[in-house]
Amino acid sequence: MKTTLAMACMLAAYGAQAEQPVSFTEALQQAAARSHQLDADGHASVAAREMAVAAGRRPDPMLSAGIENLPVSGNDRFSLGNDFMTMRKVGISQELTRADKLQWRSARQEREADKALAQKDLTLASLQRDTAIAWLNVYYTRQMAAALDSQTTLARQEISAAEAAYRGGRGSQADVLAAKSALLALEDRGSQLAGNVETAKNALLRWTGAGGDVADAGMPDVNTLRLDTSALATTLEHQPQIAVLNRQQDIAQADARLAQANQHPDWSVEVAFQQRGSAYSNMVSVSLSLPLQWDKKNRQDRELASKLATVEQVKDERDEQLREQVSRTQGLLIAWKSGRERGLRYATQIVPAAEERGTAVLAAYRGGKAALADVLAARRNIADMRLQQLQLNMETAQLWAQLDFLFPDTNLARQESK
Repeated sequence: MKTTLAMACMLAAYGAQAEQPVSFTEALQQAAARSHQLDADGHASVAAREMAVAAGRRPDPMLSAGIENLPVSGNDRFSLGNDFMTMRKVGISQELTRADKLQWRSARQEREADKALAQKDLTLASLQRDTAIAWLNVYYTRQMAAALDSQTTLARQEISAAEAAYRGGRGSQADVLAAKSALLALEDRGSQLAGNVETAKNALLRWTGAGGDVADAGMPDVNTLRLDTSALATTLEHQPQIAVLNRQQDIAQADARLAQANQHPDWSVEVAFQQRGSAYSNMVSVSLSLPLQWDKKNRQDRELASKLATVEQVKDERDEQLREQVSRTQGLLIAWKSGRERGLRYATQIVPAAEERGTAVLAAYRGGKAALADVLAARRNIADMRLQQLQLNMETAQLWAQLDFLFPDTNLARQESK
């Protein structure tokens, strides 16, 4: 009984903790802490570093053992000691790999490790961007729902006023029906927005693992960017997506250097001890072997040509991707600046003008100089303007997130690691 009660309390406490609203910064930190892909990229880097050490070493020596010149016929057949040519042999051989080959084999793995680190930065930037957009969606859809709730409350008050006017002979039944119709329309939009809020919370839950609610006080400054836009092309050369392609180019160049080194074959040396019958002396032999590159123009030369072509391919892909990234970022900047300008216009002109008109129409209605339909239309206009303002603010904030997290916020990552 006590155990069951304790478990229930723990679950309740966990549920209460899970439903705690998270600030913008907390959401980013929780998303990074929960990410398995960041850990995977880190493991990939460690794996490549370890392989770099192994790749820089010569191959293991080969131990060989056997019997040579064993008779299979005559009086001495299958005898190990009667024939002077029969020997039991034990040998060891070693490939003498050229130093430049070992260097480039190791260097290639080091480039793989660098690429994994660049991929980790790209993963972190994408993670922070998607988490930021999910948090902002919750923040603004909640504001939209709250704005519509206030209009719904006013609509209910208008119904009460219309019914009172109808009972007092100052209004018509059509006014009452129009007010109720307006309320139903607002409630329908409210249901849609409530669904949008839950959808946005669910998207945030995927990243943070928390309840999906956000702290109102945690809104970031969406009017400033960490991105240096003064020299955009130069700045984006170091963007994680481009950095991954830079590291891929380094890998291709290491492959080309290795293929160039492979044009020179490696010697192998073998030392063997041969034991003969007791009546004969034992022997030691030393041998050298070298691969014969008899078709070099169709093997080693073509392999090198292939690797050099791959270098150019990766370079061209990287340059094309950089151009695309610059163009896309410039488009985002244009849209973000336009959204900020329009948002300011909504805040200082459009919404205040709608509210002033609504106040004027309501005063005229109370003075008997306007119809209830005019009041309802003015109310709908105010609601529409506020919702449009919030929708615009949300879209502008999403553009900000896409721009601000082209590069990861490493300060947040360091705070989380502490």
